[in-house]
Amino acid sequence: MTITHPLNRLAAPTEAIRGFTPNWFTACMGTGILSLMLPKLPLPGTAAIGEVLWALNMALFALFTLLSLARIVMYPADSRATLHHPVQSMFLGAVPMGLATIVNGLITFGVPHWGLDAARLARDLWAFDALLSAAVGLLVPYLMFTRQDHALEKMTAVWLLPVVASEVAAASAGLIAPHLDVAGAGTLVYSGYVLFALSVPLALMIITILVLRLAQHNLPGAELGVSMFLPLGPLGTGALALLQLGEAAPRVLQAQGLSALAPVAVGVGLVGGVMLWGFGAWWLALATLTTLRFLKGGLPFNLGWWGLTFPLGVYTAATFGLAALTHLGFFTTLGHVLVVILAALWILVTARTTHGAWHGHLFQSPPLSKETGLPRP
Repeated sequence: MTITHPLNRLAAPTEAIRGFTPNWFTACMGTGILSLMLPKLPLPGTAAIGEVLWALNMALFALFTLLSLARIVMYPADSRATLHHPVQSMFLGAVPMGLATIVNGLITFGVPHWGLDAARLARDLWAFDALLSAAVGLLVPYLMFTRQDHALEKMTAVWLLPVVASEVAAASAGLIAPHLDVAGAGTLVYSGYVLFALSVPLALMIITILVLRLAQHNLPGAELGVSMFLPLGPLGTGALALLQLGEAAPRVLQAQGLSALAPVAVGVGLVGGVMLWGFGAWWLALATLTTLRFLKGGLPFNLGWWGLTFPLGVYTAATFGLAALTHLGFFTTLGHVLVVILAALWILVTARTTHGAWHGHLFQSPPLSKETGLPRP
């Protein structure tokens, strides 16, 4: 009997490059948001673990960027096919969102080490991330309307990915602004509100259509079952953006002689944040129920499982934001519970992803199905 060494089961490097698709960047999103949430736990060593994960996330993002560039150069036809694919093209939004977690890490982990230099680097990377987010949020819908084939019964929550990137950048603006001078902070704050407007209204429109699709055509297939968690992302991020921009805006407004508007910014952040957080709580419960239903019949693993991590992570961040503003212990306790759940999910999905990458199952060299974005049998 011939024994096959595990290394021989790995996808050939060229096939791995050819099969590399943007949904790999969701691993950066999930790893990055966990790295930012771990320091919130009142346990020794969690901040250090978070910093290690932040460094790992930077390495993953660099690797995935190199693989993406190599695919564009070596397999331009496959790259164009992904761009026009009705599912895989949606994951282009994962690129700026993955980068945003690295930018935020410069504030959480970099500023304590390197001070203002880290904040300035975060500002510069944020500018690139914001432009990329806005571009993806416009380009992908344009392709949906002009080049791609979509139908209501085939719709899933992955439609949200390209437009949500802008509100992630908006939340980052609110995080970075307090570490800059007033002039620099003002640019980020006003840009953050514009980015919020480029994303949240569109996301709410898509969620409305998604509810109609679910009512008329029931749940998506099991291979896209975890996509039910994706609407939690724009709801949690929208709340977080309003909270962080509301915290950063008063200093800017006061410097411009608009002190009377400072309480308004804080109030909008609180009221808007609570409302979006409450909507997110309903969707989190719904997504949990539907996922349990899928588990009864079998829930096949794919890279879409990373959709369990980032949405829950940003919702957790919004929960801590409400805790800081309201001083309510309920939000703090719930935030701690959500971080533990997030860490457990990250470990599970990372283990399954590592196994799939080692054996080459996750590199999508076969033609992709238009309905699922997964390899055809």
